[in-house]
Amino acid sequence: MRTADQWMDAYGESHQHPSNKRIHWICVPLIMMSLIGMLWSVALPGAPWLNLGVGLMAFGLVYYWMISKPLALGMAVVTAAMLLGIVLLQQLPIALWKSSVAIFVVAWVGQFIGHKLEGKKPSFFEDLQYLMIGPMWLLGHVFKRNGWSY
Repeated sequence: MRTADQWMDAYGESHQHPSNKRIHWICVPLIMMSLIGMLWSVALPGAPWLNLGVGLMAFGLVYYWMISKPLALGMAVVTAAMLLGIVLLQQLPIALWKSSVAIFVVAWVGQFIGHKLEGKKPSFFEDLQYLMIGPMWLLGHVFKRNGWSY
């Protein structure tokens, strides 16, 4: 398995354009939250907190743990923030899955616009694991900016 630095460097190769980077700071968290929201809508009967969204969050945290324990802990905080966003979306007068799908589509349009500006295909066309690396790549920038190692 690649190290965190190897993943970050490889992902960063197709994310150099300043506008693409800014778009990713907005769209990647929205995609992450909306995907969890869509899956949150698939709950087991009688167990609203046991749903596919929880499964995705657990899978993601285990995946991040295998790459970097400090980044996994940071992603746990980010994931908790996403969960708060989902709770807030549930307060809207529209079904969670509908608002999540709308956010997901708009955010992906933004991502593709960013990559059009970049002039490079999204990394996940090369390897689907990059769909998981995007949020960690953003968090890696936060770590570096604060002088934290991962």
